[in-house]
Amino acid sequence: MATACPPLSLPSTTSLLRRSARAGPSRRPVRCSAVGEAVAEAAVAGTADEPLLVSAIRGKKVDRPPVWLMRQAGRYMKSYQNLCERYPLFRERSENVDLVVEISLQPWKVFKPDGVILFSDILTPLPGMNIPFDIVKGKGPVIYDPLRTAAAVNEVREFVPGEWVPYVGQALNILRQEVKNEAAVLGFVGAPFTLASYCVEGGSSKNFSKIKKMAFAEPEILHTLLQKFTTSMANYIKYQADNGAQAVQIFDSWATELSPVDFEEFSLPYLKQIVDSVKETHPDLPLILYASGSGGLLERLPLTGVDVVSLDWTVDMAEGRKRLGSNIAVQGNVDPGVLFGSKEFITKRIHDTVQKAGNEGHVLNLGHGIKVGTPEENVAHFFEVAKAIRY
Repeated sequence: MATACPPLSLPSTTSLLRRSARAGPSRRPVRCSAVGEAVAEAAVAGTADEPLLVSAIRGKKVDRPPVWLMRQAGRYMKSYQNLCERYPLFRERSENVDLVVEISLQPWKVFKPDGVILFSDILTPLPGMNIPFDIVKGKGPVIYDPLRTAAAVNEVREFVPGEWVPYVGQALNILRQEVKNEAAVLGFVGAPFTLASYCVEGGSSKNFSKIKKMAFAEPEILHTLLQKFTTSMANYIKYQADNGAQAVQIFDSWATELSPVDFEEFSLPYLKQIVDSVKETHPDLPLILYASGSGGLLERLPLTGVDVVSLDWTVDMAEGRKRLGSNIAVQGNVDPGVLFGSKEFITKRIHDTVQKAGNEGHVLNLGHGIKVGTPEENVAHFFEVAKAIRY
């Protein structure tokens, strides 16, 4: 998945969060209520007007950090594994309204997270851009005709979500009806550089030699491709918001393969352009940016204008807060491997993360997606402990 100029200043568009959080998050000790009490309160964590997750991102006072997990709907769940036996192809599952809704709601029904993310993939828009692809079991994404020439890039067309992925809009609308405001319905897109990396490399990569060859030998071709993805992903975010998404996460999984100076040319300006475009029409839509391994780029991420930076587990939460500044919310960042540990260890790491994040503008999450084989009972414990926390 995830699934890019000159130096940039912070964008003029500011969110409610940034106006209210200038003093920075405080570090009051967290406390726990009984797990049963937290579960009983889970159904009313949101309000009639706004889910808890959205309130926290906007810098409003909340009683506890909202919590959801990347890849919370997926292969670690027995219910998902059973569904995969009946529908073995990923695209069969991710492009069918009924299946998308069912899979998206599986963790909601069991764990009641504060965010219910659409089951999809960052590459879902590609066919609508004239880029055929598939996701092959055991291999991952496969781009059948990699984009490595100017002629190939010229054949890429602008993505029109309503024409190519109407099931996404339908699924989001149904999820809003099902979840109401007890949790936030989350959409997501891939960032331009990450999408371009898949399309130029032909799939996943270890060294990204082909995309870097294009960047450094034929940058004008790459910039043309990045601009097409930028326009299309901005439209896709707006489409998701118009159909029920209450926040959207942008995955720039491969941008951290770039040096800081190359990030400023091939990723940052395109991310900023997406945010600026979305904020013009949807100024109150929270935008989250996740880039795994982003420790070397951390100070540059707020320059995109997003409302939330999602940290991976390689960055200490307290240090990440300090480096990002007080005018932006954070998400994360427990190591997904922690969920293989004992319940006591999981509890300790959750409390450590929440303590370091402070009691304003924090969405508790993992620093990456849940790993295959993670025990479901440990995921349940994660949510129980998180919901028992009180600021």
